[in-house]
Amino acid sequence: MPDFDPEVNGIVAVDDQFSIEELASTDVAAVTPPPTSGAPGSDERYFELLAGALRVCAEYRPKFGKGRAGGLSLEQFYEMYGADPFYHWVGLDSPLMYAAHKAAGGMTSIYRQLGIGSQWVFSAVLQDTLRLSPEEASWTYQVPTASGGVRSLSLDGRIALNDISDATARRRVDSWLDGVMTKLLLRAELREQISGVVFEARQGYKSKDSKRQNADISNASNAYANLYIPILLLFSTQIDSDVAARYAQAQWLLLSGTVSGSAMDSTYVFCREVLGYDLAGFYERNSPRLKAELEGILITLLEP
Repeated sequence: MPDFDPEVNGIVAVDDQFSIEELASTDVAAVTPPPTSGAPGSDERYFELLAGALRVCAEYRPKFGKGRAGGLSLEQFYEMYGADPFYHWVGLDSPLMYAAHKAAGGMTSIYRQLGIGSQWVFSAVLQDTLRLSPEEASWTYQVPTASGGVRSLSLDGRIALNDISDATARRRVDSWLDGVMTKLLLRAELREQISGVVFEARQGYKSKDSKRQNADISNASNAYANLYIPILLLFSTQIDSDVAARYAQAQWLLLSGTVSGSAMDSTYVFCREVLGYDLAGFYERNSPRLKAELEGILITLLEP
């Protein structure tokens, strides 16, 4: 994902605001998960992925519109705001002002990194449960650009039926996919051609930003063109009802972060019944550790 400066783009409670090109793609170098010491399918593996993404937030420093790599330290802030007569007269060269900027930008960073860490966890679960390679568990496609070049865009997960080697897992996915196609009212000729599903995984979706929605609708069109059903997978229950309705109209399947329901509307039921892994159980078991990680990050962000 591209670098995000909340002071330039504005603070958004859940979803950062990027250009349509940035929204539709993922910068692989920026979000490649780090290696973990935990064994496949282990709590430690998934905890390291999520905690590692969140720990980046503790290093956040506000840029104050300067675009400086790494942001400004408190001393650099004093130097810049203290040298501005007006800001000095009204008292903006205060450590509390620096702390406010740091907390506001850090909050956005937490939501963003929680989304990235959740994507890493979900990709790892796909690989571990269905015995997929990292390449098989992701999807990248190319589109022409206005300048005549080619742009590579990617989504967060993929299940291609032909990549599933385990017969039992294949039957579970086949059965679930039949139900999904019925729910989405796909025509018979398309149902016969569908080769799998692709996922856009997010921690939540409260923003009504039309650029983000347009990018996702473009992703859906390309998914269907490549014979994949697009799925918006949320780890929380946070999504605006109008946004959810627009995705449904574009024939996305929405999986929300509920712990009950069916495998066609709940992320956690889907993981348990289709993938064969209790993802909700992982979060419940590791909740004390995750809360401790986040509390430490929040304390750091609230200090000047």
